[in-house]
Amino acid sequence: MAQTKVLVVEDEPNARAGLAELIASWGYRTDTAGDGAAGLDMVVRWSPDVVVTDLAMPRMDGLQLLDRIQDLPQSVAVVVLTAQGSIESAVDAMRMGAYDYLQKPVDPQRLKMILQNAQTQMEAKDEIAAETRQMPPEEVDRLGPLVGTSTQMREIFGLIERIAPNNVSVLITGESGTGKELAARALHMFSGRRNKPFVAVNCAAIPETLIESEIFGHERGAFTGAQERRAGCFELAEEGTLLLDEIGEMPAATQSKLLRVLEDRKLRRLGSRDEIPVNVRVIAATNKDPHQAVANGELRGDLFYRLNVFNIQMPSLRDHVEDIPAIAEAMVKEMNERHGTQVPGISRAVMDRFMAYSWPGNARELRNTVERAVILAFDHTVDLSHLPAGFGDLQHTPPAHGAHLAQAPAASSSVPAPPQDARAVHLTVGMTVDEAEKQLILKTLEATRNNKTRAAEILGISSKTLQNKLKEYAVDDDKEIF
Repeated sequence: MAQTKVLVVEDEPNARAGLAELIASWGYRTDTAGDGAAGLDMVVRWSPDVVVTDLAMPRMDGLQLLDRIQDLPQSVAVVVLTAQGSIESAVDAMRMGAYDYLQKPVDPQRLKMILQNAQTQMEAKDEIAAETRQMPPEEVDRLGPLVGTSTQMREIFGLIERIAPNNVSVLITGESGTGKELAARALHMFSGRRNKPFVAVNCAAIPETLIESEIFGHERGAFTGAQERRAGCFELAEEGTLLLDEIGEMPAATQSKLLRVLEDRKLRRLGSRDEIPVNVRVIAATNKDPHQAVANGELRGDLFYRLNVFNIQMPSLRDHVEDIPAIAEAMVKEMNERHGTQVPGISRAVMDRFMAYSWPGNARELRNTVERAVILAFDHTVDLSHLPAGFGDLQHTPPAHGAHLAQAPAASSSVPAPPQDARAVHLTVGMTVDEAEKQLILKTLEATRNNKTRAAEILGISSKTLQNKLKEYAVDDDKEIF
């Protein structure tokens, strides 16, 4: 492989020479330029892989240079150097397409890590472009786990493809169930970090007393019950991507610590005096209006500014109903692989019902409805008999007791294929809602072969609620929950 070329653009002669010498000592080919105009000329003539540029320079500053580089045909990773206290300028550079930024005075190890990441990113970008050109026709309307042909989804695909290669923070917003985590996974898959860990943590699901330990880790003895050192999510995601879901639910003190980690690229475990350098891309997500969350004091304004370099707004499913057929068919294929079923597809009558429904739970509700139908259909086409009783009849009214069982989020664990006789829930005129609920619960348990945790996930209820229901039905519940 050809030696990576790095161009240093810096107007101060000693700093320029020192940076070039340092970078060359790591095995890179280097050259220099004294300002942005000379740097642009060098980019055209020398075609470097990476440009390390100061922001404040005569004739043409770093932002102007970055802007001009974006217009060139060659692919160049730009790393900007900024004075301390000029984070806003660095964020502006990231929005314009800079790969990363580094505060002065330059931390050599941090610079070395950024250059290594940028080199990996450029190689991955070429690989991804080649893979996209070879993509079969049926895969053209999807981006990683995301599916759609609507204007909204195509705009999201384009934004993800543009910002994924850069080491930039992204805030993903949208209602619950719209696929915010899928968008984060797509960003990870199309970045140079795709072969490194993707770690997702739901800030709303972690008790306030444990969230700092979960995210930043702790040392042995840091608090009562801390019997050993534990790495937090940042360390688990090292060199990869960390998704902080429901960021608006994070306690204020933890938000303050997170902001410092984002700016310094270092963290301190609970109970430790030592700082650990971290190389993690952070993506945040929230189902709240982030501006309103800032106004309400739920989200720090400075943290919002730091996370919201780019915003991806995931549309509600009712706003792009034309994508429902493609999404639902993709879900059928996924559920066949997960459950060992052989459902060939979805009937026209069911698809018409899907298209007419308002989907208050968005794609998550659709996923759960499809999963339930696939389990019941087993090796038949999904038809109306496999949908919950009365599905779509009372779209805008609160669900009756038990009706929410059809609107649960899908889970990721696999279960054995259900027996064929578990396909049907027999509902008859005059049957009470409680009896229908009982049949659905027992049939779901049968389909999951008594995996109560999995059954609860499919039904959209907690394990404790399922336990209580089984006691109510006088069903033996002494068996182990998997």
